[in-house]
Amino acid sequence: MIDFTLSDTHQNIRSMVHWFAEAEMRPLSLQADRECKVPDELVKKLMQMGVASGGTPETMGGSPDGIGADKDKRGKKQINRISVIGSEELAWGDPAMILAIPGPGLGAPPVRFMGTPEQRERFFAPFKDLETAHYGAYALTEPGAGSDAAAISTTAVKDGNHYVLNGVKCFITNGAKAIWNVVFATIDKSKGRAGHRVFVVEKGTPGFRVGRIEEKMGMHASETAELILEDCRVHQDNLLGGEAHYASKEGFMGAMKTFDLTRPLVASMATGIARAAYERARDFFKENYMTGRPIARYRVIADKLAEIARNIDAARLMVWRAAWMADEGIPNTKEASMSKAYAGQLATKACIDAIQVMGAAGLSRDGFVEKWFRDIKVYDIFEGTGQAQRIVISKRILQNLKSF
Repeated sequence: MIDFTLSDTHQNIRSMVHWFAEAEMRPLSLQADRECKVPDELVKKLMQMGVASGGTPETMGGSPDGIGADKDKRGKKQINRISVIGSEELAWGDPAMILAIPGPGLGAPPVRFMGTPEQRERFFAPFKDLETAHYGAYALTEPGAGSDAAAISTTAVKDGNHYVLNGVKCFITNGAKAIWNVVFATIDKSKGRAGHRVFVVEKGTPGFRVGRIEEKMGMHASETAELILEDCRVHQDNLLGGEAHYASKEGFMGAMKTFDLTRPLVASMATGIARAAYERARDFFKENYMTGRPIARYRVIADKLAEIARNIDAARLMVWRAAWMADEGIPNTKEASMSKAYAGQLATKACIDAIQVMGAAGLSRDGFVEKWFRDIKVYDIFEGTGQAQRIVISKRILQNLKSF
């Protein structure tokens, strides 16, 4: 039975993270957007608090077996539940800053699930240093392979005890400053998904370099990089899981398993942005409209706010369900895609509606709603577009129909 009651631990985490988002992130939000950089003092404070992107107790120096904040009373892991609760609050503070939090980031799940014990220890070890900001990154997207992850064309050719990688990755969050990138490549494109291999390419590896840093409509404080691999020699020890791991379609399945964890996380961030826009519009409405007067427009606005509020609740419950299933070891591909598809569209609409409620004030560069409107679009794109999510969902609900 699903129980969404927040424990005292959950409540404390939520309160602490919200306090940080409100007191530390929100005041620096517009500055970070204009300077295209997260202030160093904020990064240091995040690290002092032990907040990490993609971090878990074991990756950040704790014990994976000790009963603590990462487990419930039954000893069940609840990493995903804690992550989505915290991520909603941080995204409420700032949608771009949250992606610049130090840690292994989206590279963590494939290393955690596909890596050997030795690889997990090796690649997560730098993140146990809480004094220095380290980043990991996830490099799947290519100029010709975005939503269709099976279409990657970066090649990997075995040469002795190395693989030689050639290809270009694009739109990689934190790719330029990462100490390693999880890179997806193929040993034989004709084999389709069965040809996929997953490597950890470390910074400084010969043949690996950073291309351009993208200039984007929004998310200015988050670095997005192009990565170029030209005869990049990667030792076989950096092949996640080793050769035996790829007897079947494990390379591609590694990407899909990662999405099952990260899509609810992105959905939780979108929910936080929607909530921020809703609260801004709600407070503006209270302060600037004489709601006691029987004017039709006031009722229209009130109905709009009520609609956003109930949709935020629906999105949050979908996110929590997908995260709960992940922690319980229940396959959640459909539910993860549902949360991502719903929350991304909801947040976009919430920002548009907030601007409509606030009028010219909603478009002010000195306010926040205009920034959130620029930031939110990518939340309906990365980790799989809304269209891609609907394909995943439809396949799952129609998979028993032979004609589909």
